[in-house]
Amino acid sequence: MQQVAKPNIKGFIMTTSYANILKPLHLGFTTIKNRVVMGSMHTGLEDRFYNYPKLAAYFGERAKGGVGLIITGGISPNRQGWLLPAGGTMNHIGDIAPHRLVTHAVHKHGAKILMQILHAGRYGYQPFVVSASPIKSPISMFKPRQMSDKLILETIQDYADTASLAKKAGYDGVEIMGSEGYLLNQFLSRHVNQREDRWGGPIENRMRFAVEIVKAIREKVGEKFIICFRLSMLDLVHEGNTMHEVITIAQALEKAGITLLNTGIGWHEARIPTIVTSVPRAAFVDYTAEVKKHVTVPVIASNRINMPETAEEILAAGKADMVQMARPLLADAFWVNKTATNRVDEINTCIACNQACLDHSFQNKRASCLVNPRAAHETELVYIKTKKPKKIAVVGGGVAGMSAATIAAERGHDVTLFEALNDVGGQFNLAKVVPGKEEFHETIRYFKVQIEKTGVDLRLNTKVNREQLEREGFDEVVVATGVIPRGLKIEESDAPQVLSYAEVLRGAPVGHSVAVIGAGGIGFDVSEFLLKPENQPQPQPLSDWMREWGIDPNPDYMTEGGFVPAEVEPPIRQIYLMQRKTTPLGIGLGKTSGWVHRAQLKKHAVRMMRGVQYKAVTNEGLWVESNGHDQLLRVDTIVVCAGQESVKDLMPKEGELTLANYHIIGGAKLAGELDAKRAIREGAELAAKL
Repeated sequence: MQQVAKPNIKGFIMTTSYANILKPLHLGFTTIKNRVVMGSMHTGLEDRFYNYPKLAAYFGERAKGGVGLIITGGISPNRQGWLLPAGGTMNHIGDIAPHRLVTHAVHKHGAKILMQILHAGRYGYQPFVVSASPIKSPISMFKPRQMSDKLILETIQDYADTASLAKKAGYDGVEIMGSEGYLLNQFLSRHVNQREDRWGGPIENRMRFAVEIVKAIREKVGEKFIICFRLSMLDLVHEGNTMHEVITIAQALEKAGITLLNTGIGWHEARIPTIVTSVPRAAFVDYTAEVKKHVTVPVIASNRINMPETAEEILAAGKADMVQMARPLLADAFWVNKTATNRVDEINTCIACNQACLDHSFQNKRASCLVNPRAAHETELVYIKTKKPKKIAVVGGGVAGMSAATIAAERGHDVTLFEALNDVGGQFNLAKVVPGKEEFHETIRYFKVQIEKTGVDLRLNTKVNREQLEREGFDEVVVATGVIPRGLKIEESDAPQVLSYAEVLRGAPVGHSVAVIGAGGIGFDVSEFLLKPENQPQPQPLSDWMREWGIDPNPDYMTEGGFVPAEVEPPIRQIYLMQRKTTPLGIGLGKTSGWVHRAQLKKHAVRMMRGVQYKAVTNEGLWVESNGHDQLLRVDTIVVCAGQESVKDLMPKEGELTLANYHIIGGAKLAGELDAKRAIREGAELAAKL
C-alpha cells in the first residue's frame, strides 16, 4: 500500500495511505477512475454561451488534475427554474454546441462529467418563480406562484428533456439538485410544502415529484447513463425532514433508478453554518453514513472535506463510497494528482472563506478563489515560462509577497524574498489564531513549500532599504510591505490598557471587560478570539460545535430538520464592540459568512454599539458619546481595530530616478480592510506580467 507524507492542520508531517481515494468505482456500465467528485459550484460562466470556452478550460484543468467525476454548476430545465434572469438552460437543441466544448475538455483527460439540473423554485431572483406553496423565501424578493398539477407534470417532462439533451451534448449523466432548499427540496419538506393534494401531505406524497422526475429521466435516457440525486440529509430548517423521512426518500429514489446518491446539508436560508471555515472538517459525514446503511447505490459524502487525510478516513471507514469537494478543487485543480504522487504538502488548501467563490456568486460576479485567483480565469491569468529571466526582489513575506515571489520564480525568474520578521505569513499569522480560522495555517504551509520548491531565496529577519536593493542590482522590486495597525487619536490613547489588534492576537494579556474599537472584519475576529477560553482546543471539537449551534448529533435523528436546543457556554469576558458609523455592525462582512460571525457574538452577549464617538481613556475605562450622551464604559482593556495604514516607504517618489522598476501590491498599495483576496490576486497578476 502506497505511503505518502501529509501535513495536518498546523503543517506537521505525518504518514498515511490514500489507496481508497485512488480506487476506481465500477458502476456496471461505466467506471469512474477514483473516488473524488468535483461538486457543483456555480461560477457565472454557465449562463452565457460565449463564456463556455472559459468554462471548458476551467473544467478541463480539474480533469487534467486527476479528479474522477465532475458536476457542473446548475443548469435550469425551464424559464421558471432560472436562478437569475436569463440564466443557463438546456431546453433547446441549440444549447448543445457550447456544452460539447465542456464535455470534450473533460473526457480527453479521462474524467466523467455530469450536468446538474437545478430548478431554483422560490430561490430564484426573477419574477417567474414557482414553488410547492406560495410562501416567499427570506433570501429572494419574489413571492412564488404555487405550481398547478399541470405545471408539475410539464416540469417533470422538462427535466427528462433536459437530461436527454445533456446526453446528446456528451455528458456522462446528470445530477438532479434536490437539496439546499431549491425546488425539489421545497416539495420534499413541510417547511415549504403545505399542499393537500397528491404532491403534499405525508412523505409519500411530498417525494412524488422527485421520484417521478427520476423515473421520467431514466425512461428517456436508458440504463447506461448516470443519474445522481443530491438529497438533503439534514435540512436544518423548521419543519424539516427527520432521518426516517430522508431514508424513505433515498430508498424511493433508488427504486426509481438513480445511479448515485449525493449529500446536501442545510438550506441556503438555514441559520446554522454548514460550509464556512469555522465548521469542523467533515462535520456532517455521519448523516451520510446513516443513509448509506439503507441503500445499495454508491453514496457521496460532502461538506468541509478539503484534505486527503479527511477524505481517506471517510472512505476507509465505509461512511461513503465517494467524497465530494467543490471549493477545494477551485483552490487546487491538481489536488488528486498531488495526492497520488506523494505531494500532499504542495496542495493549495481551501480555507472555506467563501470570499471569492460563493460571495461572488451571490453578487452576480464570476466566481474564483481567494488562494488561487486562476480559478475560473484559466484562459486569462496564465503563468508562462519567461524567455528573459530577471533578477526580482520582493519585499514583504505576507500573502501578497509570497504570491508574487513564488509565481515569478515558477516562471523562471531569479527571486529574492525579504521578510523583516522571523517567519513569513504576514497578517495570516494573526488570522490563524482566531477560533474557526485554523485553516489559515494551511495557506502559510502551502506558500512555504512553494518558496522552497520554486527556489526563492528567502531572507528572514532582513529589513532592507532602497539603497541596498539598488546596490544588489535588481531589475524589478515588488513592494509588498503590508500594513501597520492605525492608532487611536484620543486623549491618553497611549495608556498601557490600550492595545492594538496585532498585540492582542500575538498574546498580550487582556482583562475581563474589554472595549473593541472598530467593527470591521478585524473587530469581529478579535471579539471572537477574546471569547475563546484559554484551554479550548483548536479547532473546536465537533461535539462542542454541534452543541453550540443546536444540531442534533444523532445520525438517526427524529427531530424535524435536525434541530435541538443550543447550549452556549457563558462568555468569559464582557465585550463591547463599537464603531463610529451608524450602519449596522458587520454590514461589510462576507455575504455568505458575515451572518455567522454576527450570530456568534450575539450568542455570547457581546454588546454591539454604533454611532459611537470616542472621548478619552482614563484609569476607570473608556469615555464615549453614544446617542447624544456621554458614557463611561468601565473596561480593563481597550483594543483598537480602527483600520490600518499602508507601509510604502520603499516606493520612490514621483519623478525620482531608480535603477530598478518598482511595483506595489497588497496592503502596501491599499490598506482598507485586510483583503487577502486582492493581495494574492495582485501578486499573481503582477508576477504573470514580469
